[in-house]
Amino acid sequence: GIFQVLGLMKMDMVNYTIQSLQPHLQEHSIQYERAKFQELLNKQPSLLNHTTKWLTQAAADLTMSPPTCPDTSDSSSVAGPSPSEAVNNPEPLSPTMVLCQGFLNLLLWDLENEEFPETLLMDRTRLQELKSQLHQLTIMASVLLVASSFSGSVLFGSPQFVDKLKRITKSLLEDFHSRPEEAIMTVSEQVSQEIHQSLKNMGLVALSSDNTASLMGQLQNIAKKENCVRSVIAQALETKVESV
Repeated sequence: GIFQVLGLMKMDMVNYTIQSLQPHLQEHSIQYERAKFQELLNKQPSLLNHTTKWLTQAAADLTMSPPTCPDTSDSSSVAGPSPSEAVNNPEPLSPTMVLCQGFLNLLLWDLENEEFPETLLMDRTRLQELKSQLHQLTIMASVLLVASSFSGSVLFGSPQFVDKLKRITKSLLEDFHSRPEEAIMTVSEQVSQEIHQSLKNMGLVALSSDNTASLMGQLQNIAKKENCVRSVIAQALETKVESV
């Protein structure tokens, strides 16, 4: 029994020693990695060309003045500096801001065609998956927004109905990347049918043939990248990602 206790005490002492040395080991590890990385850069100055280009583009995107909205009825009522003032008095950019914009760009770029940053090659697959999820979320949110305008507040105020519509849309959008037109066609048919039947079941006025055709047409237009609903949702999601 005493040897077992001594063994446990020895293990506790080893764990304590490792924990106490961990900060020092991490500090020296970081310094060692930086030194080796700088040594490699000195030998091959062009090693991070794509990374430099990526961060330069991110900084340029941040310094660009935001575009004015053509749909704004009275631009004079909008408070804020003019484009010329924004250019003449740019906000100082921090490394964190540039890095966040860079990661946002990676979610928006065509990763198959763009020159990928060398420092993120190990994370390329994960970033592609995140990009795919963001794209699917954009399409699904666009479908739900269009559907809500035809469902009415009573029907769309039902959590069960909205949840069912989400599940239907998500399952039917799995092939959107490879077959966008076909996938959104199936979504439009299923969503319009679900709205029509749910309205009837609740004793509400069902969709007319004209409303059904309009609903399906608007849903099918979401497959187009320039679709206004899709653009609004994409911009809202980008803003949300930036704020995280």
